[in-house]
Amino acid sequence: MSRVGRSPIAVPSGVTIQINGQEITVKGPKGTISRAVHPEMNISQEDGHLVVSRPSDSTQHKALHGLTRALVNNAVVGASEGFTKILELRGVGYRAEATPKALNMSLGYSHPVSLPLPEGVTVETTPSTPTTENGFLASTITIRCHDKQVLGDFAADVRGKRPVEPYKGKGLRYKNEVVKRKLGKQAKSDKKK
Repeated sequence: MSRVGRSPIAVPSGVTIQINGQEITVKGPKGTISRAVHPEMNISQEDGHLVVSRPSDSTQHKALHGLTRALVNNAVVGASEGFTKILELRGVGYRAEATPKALNMSLGYSHPVSLPLPEGVTVETTPSTPTTENGFLASTITIRCHDKQVLGDFAADVRGKRPVEPYKGKGLRYKNEVVKRKLGKQAKSDKKK
């Protein structure tokens, strides 16, 4: 049995849940999220908890059980607390500025990069501070949203505008992301000697 699927979802105070057939709507202080679940999965509300059940023990139903429970839990957490992703921007001359409708970045291209913000997404930027690694200036981009899928898609889109290069470590990276570094030409010339 799916251990994820079996665990009940606690509904915090201030969050209301409406189950209309296979459509579940979660309203909370951070926003409203609607999710359509698979027709074979059953969702019921029992004394302050949501319980997801499956019709049989087939492999597909076991997989859908855990997936459905995770999607509904993300909707509940997003509506009550929201989600956050933090990106670090490292490099000489790399800058980011957030406006209410767009994220404007200077990433070493001949043109500025501007990304419009999806609905429900808020972005905050911090000024550049020196890092110990290569002496680069690093600023952070904090992205917040109540919908985990929209947040992840937008954060990946931002990171894709200038991914981290492995030689100097310049570019956009998620906070605490481990970047495998390469030595470059120096390592090759040392092997020849």
